[in-house]
Amino acid sequence: MFRTLNPATESVVATFDAASPARIEQALDDAVAIQRPWSQVPIAQRAAVVARIGEVLLRRKETLSQLITLEMGKPIVEAEAEIEKSAATCGFYAANAAQFLADEPVASATGSQIVYDPLGVVLAVMPWNYPIWQFIRFAAPALCAGNGIILKHAGNVPQCALAINSVFADAGVPPGLAASLLIQPENVAALISDSRIAAVTLTGSTAVGKLVASQAGAAMKKQVLELGGSDPFIVLADADVERAAQAAVKARFSNTGQSCISSKRFIVDAAVADRFVELFCAGVAQLKVGAPTDRSVTIGPLARANLRDELHRQVELSVAAGAVLKTGGQPLPGQGFFYAPTVLDHVTPDMVAAREETFGPVAAVMRVKDTDAAIALANDTEFGLGAALWTTDLTRAQQLVRKIEAGAVFVNSVVASDARLPFGGIKQSGYGRELGAVGMREFTNIKTVWINPAR
Repeated sequence: MFRTLNPATESVVATFDAASPARIEQALDDAVAIQRPWSQVPIAQRAAVVARIGEVLLRRKETLSQLITLEMGKPIVEAEAEIEKSAATCGFYAANAAQFLADEPVASATGSQIVYDPLGVVLAVMPWNYPIWQFIRFAAPALCAGNGIILKHAGNVPQCALAINSVFADAGVPPGLAASLLIQPENVAALISDSRIAAVTLTGSTAVGKLVASQAGAAMKKQVLELGGSDPFIVLADADVERAAQAAVKARFSNTGQSCISSKRFIVDAAVADRFVELFCAGVAQLKVGAPTDRSVTIGPLARANLRDELHRQVELSVAAGAVLKTGGQPLPGQGFFYAPTVLDHVTPDMVAAREETFGPVAAVMRVKDTDAAIALANDTEFGLGAALWTTDLTRAQQLVRKIEAGAVFVNSVVASDARLPFGGIKQSGYGRELGAVGMREFTNIKTVWINPAR
């Protein structure tokens, strides 16, 4: 059983039955049967279908954004932006698919070329925090490349999951090529091992990523894993502190802090730390917590009660260990899974707020003596998704970014995903890449072709 539970009111809005074994079997058979001819459709025609997906998303922006807000509590303005970004990503891949998938002659080996063939049907295990965007950023390039899709979405966003089917149908995606099914977690292992599934992509926690990786590895299937993060936001002594502090609010508190690439550890040179914390807390004070349907609200509820409980545990343990609570630090009274925007200062590397991923509106400020200490602390984590570096010395920044262990480093900017650029992590943040040309090719067979001239 799946249900839509409004995290702002704690009321159950709707319930849905899980897909039956027969339905899953039929979906797999259909996806395989339809993917084969789809793989032979010219790229331009496949790209045109993906472009239409983007058009349908925009036409349905109001309805889809309301579903996102209802099911996981995202402030409505941010939900609308999610739909717009998803649509733009469809347009990007539709415009660039032919270039990204073009055969590549190898000049040094006469008669040889590299071609990109689809792998087949890909199982996508997707999260709730960006219920449309996270799927579309995989699906748009995967469909352009000629693959089929079985989507197992997060259990707390069933209406978003089902809406994807109707969006694809209206866009003219061949029936059965991409199916979003309400699949119970205990059925995922059987799907991964099923011979009709060619590869797996997962966005989720590191713990789930390890499980899926072991299952897919046992079945010898390609995986792309985008997992947890504890991104550093490094503010050096020569940074524009005012600008950095303003950006830090967005970096931590967008989507109510429920993002893998949210900055979570704010590593600040002691020379400017007092000023940064002052400005940062002033910015946090301007955030408005409330019903996510209110267009003026910037902080909604956490998606589930257990997420709020876990976040509060992390805050309490960090404060007990010596972190200084500057603001927030408690669940808010009344209905809904709301948590006060929180800033912890003087956090040390051994504290829970530094060692674990904090998935919610909690920022940990860590003070360091110099740049070398800042880089060392930034790398002192099991994660390696993104990092932000703030400095006015751009020549030095070019050197420092090579020392930061992360899949992406943004200098004087907030870490973000962009359809034009590869996205993914290292260490416990996963492997493989989404987005950009690299992301499109992840689910292709990069095939070498050597042709000698006929005698």
